[in-house]
This record gives sequence, structure tokens and C-alpha cells, in this order.
Amino acid sequence: MELTNTSGRRKTAVARVYLKKGSGKITVNDRDYKEYFATGILHYIVTQAFEVTNNQNQYDVKVNVAGGGFKGQAEAVRLGISKALCEISADYRPMLKPAGLLTRDPRMVERKKPGQKKARKRFQFSKR
Repeated sequence: MELTNTSGRRKTAVARVYLKKGSGKITVNDRDYKEYFATGILHYIVTQAFEVTNNQNQYDVKVNVAGGGFKGQAEAVRLGISKALCEISADYRPMLKPAGLLTRDPRMVERKKPGQKKARKRFQFSKR
């Protein structure tokens, strides 16, 4: 039984993905992914790599995900699944790359600066 493990990251979310041949069961933090991710859009994001490569219901996925919000976690899971599929077979890379599923989104929250209210917002300026 071939087990592939990769990681995916987005914002502050980190997902560890374990992929193996199976019936298409996706488990996130010991819960079904449809129970863990509430909306249909997040369900689509998680399964997007399988739809692009026509691999629905062929692999079992076990995911441990921590940090961030639900959207960031779903996108971290998507990146992890995409990377795992590329490790299984290099034939999937030309399908996943143009869809943008192998790119780690580098956007992070900008840090708060000293002497300011937030990262860019300043305190109200008073002339006198």
C-alpha cells in the first residue's frame, strides 16, 4: 500500500496530507471533510485537485490541519493534495500547474507597525 505524505500551507494554516489508494474518503482532523468545512465552496476547493486530474473516488485522504481560518485551511489542504498527486505520478503536473494548484500563495497578513493603529492606518493627525 503506497502512502504519500506532503504538506500544504496558506496564510498561517498548515496541512499535513496523507494520500493512499482507496475509495475517495477525505478525513480532516478525524472528521469527514463535509462536516469539517461547512460550505459547498470549501468542499469544492478541497476536491478541486481530484476534479482537475479526473481522480474522484480513487484516493483516500487523511489530513491534519492547524492554524488560520477555514478558507486558509481548505486552500492549504488543496495544495497538499496537489503536491501528493504530483509525487504519485508526474503526469498530473501538466494538468495541475496551469490551474494554479501547485503554487503556494505567499500573501500573509502585514504586521502592525509601532506608532500606528494597524499595519497601514495611522492615528488621526492633529495640526494643533
